[in-house]
Amino acid sequence: MADLSLIRNFSIVAHIDHGKSTLADRIMERTGAVSKRDMRDQLLDDMDLEREMGITIKANRATVNYKSHGKSYMFNLIDTPGHVDFHYEVSRSLAACEGVLVLVDATQGVQAQTVANAYLALEADLEILLVINKIDLPAARPEDIALEVEQVLGLEAADAVFTSAKTGEGIDELLEAIVAKIPPPSGSVDKPLRALIYDAKPDPHRGVICHMRVFDGSFARGDKIDLMGVDRSYIITEVGKYTPKSTVIAALGAGEVGYFVAGIKTLADVNIGDTVTRASNPTDKPLPGYVPPQQMVFCDFYPGTGTTTAQLREAMEKLWLTDSSFTYNTVSSDALGIGFRCGFLGLLHMKIIQERLEREGDVSVVQTAPTVEYEVLLQDGSTMRIESPSELPDMSLVDEIREPIVLAQMIIPADCVGTVMRLSLDRRGEQKKTEYLSQTRVMLTYRLPLSEIIYDFYDKLKSCTRGYGTVDYEIEDFRADDMIKMDILVNGVPVDALSVIVHREKAQYRGRKLIARLKKEIGRHMFEIPLQAAVGGKIIARETIRAFRKDVTAKCYGGDVTRKRKLLESQKAGKKRMKVVGNVEIPQGAFMSILAPDD
Repeated sequence: MADLSLIRNFSIVAHIDHGKSTLADRIMERTGAVSKRDMRDQLLDDMDLEREMGITIKANRATVNYKSHGKSYMFNLIDTPGHVDFHYEVSRSLAACEGVLVLVDATQGVQAQTVANAYLALEADLEILLVINKIDLPAARPEDIALEVEQVLGLEAADAVFTSAKTGEGIDELLEAIVAKIPPPSGSVDKPLRALIYDAKPDPHRGVICHMRVFDGSFARGDKIDLMGVDRSYIITEVGKYTPKSTVIAALGAGEVGYFVAGIKTLADVNIGDTVTRASNPTDKPLPGYVPPQQMVFCDFYPGTGTTTAQLREAMEKLWLTDSSFTYNTVSSDALGIGFRCGFLGLLHMKIIQERLEREGDVSVVQTAPTVEYEVLLQDGSTMRIESPSELPDMSLVDEIREPIVLAQMIIPADCVGTVMRLSLDRRGEQKKTEYLSQTRVMLTYRLPLSEIIYDFYDKLKSCTRGYGTVDYEIEDFRADDMIKMDILVNGVPVDALSVIVHREKAQYRGRKLIARLKKEIGRHMFEIPLQAAVGGKIIARETIRAFRKDVTAKCYGGDVTRKRKLLESQKAGKKRMKVVGNVEIPQGAFMSILAPDD
């Protein structure tokens, strides 16, 4: 077993693109965990999508050895995502650590996710080591940024370590600072086994691989363990660490981070945050675990061209085994047939799931516009949660509709305050606080409806701040407002997948915009197609897609005019019949047109 005083467990947290994965690469390279021949960028990002998009989606870990002053230290580092959608990955990783490296870009300074992740670390009572990265860039202002961090987060500027993860400058000083400032883990090998499962991934040959941190005790191959949360027992068949390749070892002891395999069949059999203990000598005090990830955005997936419902279901089941943070349930629609209502952590998460479904499952997907979860208070005093406008009961039974409200923190240039305030006001925002981080940067805190920001708020914020604005948000509560359901009728038939819940004041404006977009997306047919937006029984907007016109009188050259009239009347009757029995083909773009930003 390793000496506890020589172990350092830490995570790297930062805003998007501040250099977390590159710093992890340099640490592994400098400690000799990876040879120069095997080294490549984003070494810990093992998904193709992560490499293509240049972001970290899943937290990854590595164990490296670092020699300092004649001692060999064990570093267990975890590289975490920076995007707000994967906030839960960060919180899970922090539970396995004693310290964090808070990484700040020397040119951009404190951003929204920097603040959010630093507060997460403070709430978890972890030691924070401030790292100012990218000091090699011409526009770098490391000393100024360190003072800005001190003002915003209260982290001592004098203790900051200046590095360039790209060139390797300052990495040696950082490794020494990790040894000196991040505390070793507490715990005892002699106590009953207590280990936390902080992540898991499936393997087609070995079953589920559980990533865990041992707090007390130890275990080895052949031991019988209990998963306390699901009350099941397993025999361990393999114990190992990522160095960064998976390496089988004899045993894991208190303070160490590694993985085990125990013939667990599916991810559904494992609870992330569960406590592992030995069956023969169990602990009576399980670890606190985690709050399950909360789905924030919902949309429907239907089989597209050349895909059956069975194929889509199989693809979703396989994907869920690798990412259980999204949910899916069967739904049916008159317009689109049988599909699945899915819940996601955010729009980026939704986009990644759709991309992985089409790539890994080889299926075609028709996706409806995303919605948020609403809380509905009924006349009888009971409440219900709905994930789609189609689930809303008859309005005569509804007392009020409550929408989710988020507390959003926006860090923006000082000269853009007025523009961002107008944008937030347009989205029914309520200002809570304004803080000047420096003479040129401001942090605005707003309460905003989630439904107003999930579509294009981030893009609009980037646009009106010249690309410098960042936002982080968390769900605060549900608040009642004057919300109504707006139905979209195509050829007189309501299409559930196009229905939306909107604020009454914006219903007519949204209805007109949506109908105009649908008219561009839905092609012309052999019959006229009316498009209507309706609230209750009242039509509030209408557009008409004209029919193709064939000149049936072309062959009539002369003669009595009644011959032409007869042909035209015959054509009119045929089109009327066609309109009754004909199906209107609604393309994927029509469902996504709801997302198009307002002009």
